[in-house]
Amino acid sequence: MDDEECRDRLMHPDLPVDPNHKSRALDGEKESDYWLNQGKQFVETKIKTPLNTKKAKNVIMFLGDGMGLTTTAAARNLIGGEHAELSFEKFPHVGLAKTYAVDKIVPDSANTATAYLCGVKAMYGTLGVNGRVEREDCQTMLDKSTHVTSIAQWAIDAGKSAGVVTTTRVTHASPAGAYAHIAERDWENDFEVKQSCGRTSNIDDIALQLIHGETGSKFKIMMGGGKHHFVDSSLYSKGKRSDGRNLIEEYKAQNPRNAYVETKEELAKLNLKEVDRILGLFHDSHLEFRLDTDENATQPTLEEMTRRTIEFLSQDENGYFVFIEGGRIDSAHHDNTPRKALDETIEFSKAIQLAREMTNEEDTLIVVTADHSHAFTYGGYPYRGSDIFASSPTKPDDKTPMMVLGYSNGPGHTKFYDSKNGVRHDPTTLMTGKANDEYPATFPRDSETHGGEDVAVYASGPWSHLFTGVYEQNAIPHMMAYALCVGNGLKACD
Repeated sequence: MDDEECRDRLMHPDLPVDPNHKSRALDGEKESDYWLNQGKQFVETKIKTPLNTKKAKNVIMFLGDGMGLTTTAAARNLIGGEHAELSFEKFPHVGLAKTYAVDKIVPDSANTATAYLCGVKAMYGTLGVNGRVEREDCQTMLDKSTHVTSIAQWAIDAGKSAGVVTTTRVTHASPAGAYAHIAERDWENDFEVKQSCGRTSNIDDIALQLIHGETGSKFKIMMGGGKHHFVDSSLYSKGKRSDGRNLIEEYKAQNPRNAYVETKEELAKLNLKEVDRILGLFHDSHLEFRLDTDENATQPTLEEMTRRTIEFLSQDENGYFVFIEGGRIDSAHHDNTPRKALDETIEFSKAIQLAREMTNEEDTLIVVTADHSHAFTYGGYPYRGSDIFASSPTKPDDKTPMMVLGYSNGPGHTKFYDSKNGVRHDPTTLMTGKANDEYPATFPRDSETHGGEDVAVYASGPWSHLFTGVYEQNAIPHMMAYALCVGNGLKACD
């Protein structure tokens, strides 16, 4: 055997058969006809799928924060296996979006939000401004010629309703891309602005822009977490503001028909016909991971928020644009906790399935995508039907077990690597099977990094076929606007 053959054997090992393993292979999969017929059926489905060129009345954009292709592939195992499909994977049209920022190859959630909501690529860490504004540039961002508006504002200008829904803080980078113009994504309250730019900067923080800004003040619905960014610390023990203001009370004072809710029960009981706007703040910071909640949880699920959002916005005869984010997929990956990341992906999929059931694809375009990926890996030649949270049947050269899931960097390094002696700890002896299990990471970091590869874009409804191919991320709102006939670009109704 020559050197090339030896290397090939190492790359493609002949794994031993585990007599105790029950294969997940479906009936018929071992026969040629099973796969040949499956392929023919796929082609038949494609050629029978008509192109919908009707004008969209509504657009729902779902954003899975940090939901890269590795995440969706791994998540399938939680709903029946690698052959299963998440709700949005059944959409008729799929494309790939390039996520890089103006200044960085690997992006963050702020510059990507500016791209997929405003149609303009920006600098890392900035929101709703163009590439002329550097991160934390207190001066240039005050120049309104650097500000870029979102498709939410385009919809409002066309007489439609708009809003944002998220499992993160409503002032967090992704939802803020729909309404804020700011040089630093972390300036969520006035205290943070003062820390960076002084007391006389004249910069409106993100929470203030949501309540009083040109776009945010016109939103019909705003739901998520982040209450502490709206209230002064002297008025609320957990408040973060330092300007003496309570933006929640200011919002309520704008109109007696402005509703405010803090629990899922209050949201469920709200008479949607008796309110003009809804602000829901269900946590001081991000909403809790679903796996950290129990039957006594007062926060709504993303699915429950999606239901009430569609019920409310559907009352507008002119239609709507709404941004709905499954934001905690990202948080879990940063912590190297894939059990939570994949569970949040399943929750995200449930919300999308509900949206499809509640709307008509004849007049509602649904777009599902991610802002960026993560340095998350899924390998090791596991058997069909095996637990993806378990170790791989492949043994590394050091003979210590390796996990199927892992990360290239993050907090999971220190726990599993003895840097002093240059050896790895057996990860199987450190796993508890609980939600907070950290998984191994190659390089140590307090927080794992994003990934730079393209993300998938799934689309269903009017003009969903536009979303195929490989394109820049900033093309996404232009395609949505085309279908919805809003904005200053090309329109389907022209």
